[in-house]
Amino acid sequence: MRLSSRSAAWPAIHVSALVLALAVSSAPAAGQVVPPGVSLRTVATGLANPWAVAFLPGGEFLVTERSGTLRVVDAGGKVSAAVAGVPRVASGGQGGLLDVVTDARFETNRRIFFCFSEPAGAGASGSSTALARATLSADARSLQDVQVIFSQRPKVESSLHFGCRIVQAADGNLWLTLGERYHRKDDAQKLDNHHGKIVRITPDGAPLADNPHAKQAGALPEIWSYGHRNPQGATLGPDGKLWMHEHGPQGGDEINVPQPGRNYGWPVITYGENYGGGKMGEGTAKAGMEQPLHYWVPSIAPSGMAFVTSDRYGSAWQGSLLVGSLKFGTLHRLELNAGKVVREQKLLEGNGGRIRDVRQGPDGFIYLLTDSRDGKLLRLQPGN
Repeated sequence: MRLSSRSAAWPAIHVSALVLALAVSSAPAAGQVVPPGVSLRTVATGLANPWAVAFLPGGEFLVTERSGTLRVVDAGGKVSAAVAGVPRVASGGQGGLLDVVTDARFETNRRIFFCFSEPAGAGASGSSTALARATLSADARSLQDVQVIFSQRPKVESSLHFGCRIVQAADGNLWLTLGERYHRKDDAQKLDNHHGKIVRITPDGAPLADNPHAKQAGALPEIWSYGHRNPQGATLGPDGKLWMHEHGPQGGDEINVPQPGRNYGWPVITYGENYGGGKMGEGTAKAGMEQPLHYWVPSIAPSGMAFVTSDRYGSAWQGSLLVGSLKFGTLHRLELNAGKVVREQKLLEGNGGRIRDVRQGPDGFIYLLTDSRDGKLLRLQPGN
């Protein structure tokens, strides 16, 4: 039994849709629901449990596979051999090679950041989420100058809830989302560890001097916000703020816009319940703990997150927030007004793929990854 959000089906949301293909051709495939005028196209296949996609100049893609492999997909969909230089990962359960992003100045420095489940050193046990920096070689065949710039503390025996989404702010600094490792859920309320936290660091891995707990005795200076469960979606909003979502237990998946020093409640408050049923925590609200911007009951098992800022899909989609669902293989489009969710549209219902990542590319198109042994890189393509 998987110990992340996996509960009964979300009630159907009726949307006007066409039945379209999961292929570069436009032949229909029964059960695939997308908006009118938009087709779902396959860019690449044969990816083994892909977890994240980043974009390279010239139309290439950088894709992580959870087993620990980094690959390059060219503009024609050809998947490369493994990129050399990836450090050893604790692959198993939900762990492995996870998120990857390119630096804002990649075209001049070829720098990337990636996070992974890092095994303990010789003679020790356990694992934690780590963030590494590296330079992608000019031929994109190897990583050079690999350096782990942050390691979650402490390492624990668990293959669950690593979190591991990276967002680079406009100032070049980084946010990293960190899961509470499931069995250590109570750690999410304590500031002497990194479990169930979002951290904010420089590209060299140092905590920022203006972080909310930087001068607080007994608190780790990297912490930005706390009380999180298993955050597997994060993105920079058009407002310049960090937006993220996290898995609840049976229900209570949340979207938050985490503010510095704020407590987001896990495991004290939640809209979910214990696995198998029964109350979790103290209820849904408590003084000093933040309410989610939006939540799902039952769970959709969210992963991946992106804002639509391009005009590729028309004005109705601009400003929408897209969230993928692992459980249902659906893409959720959230319309926002004054920072509030005012409408939710469920897309791609019945496509049979676990959506792991959602990104807007530099070309303005939306790209998706499906998490399976034969995972796919897909593009939402305007036009029938």
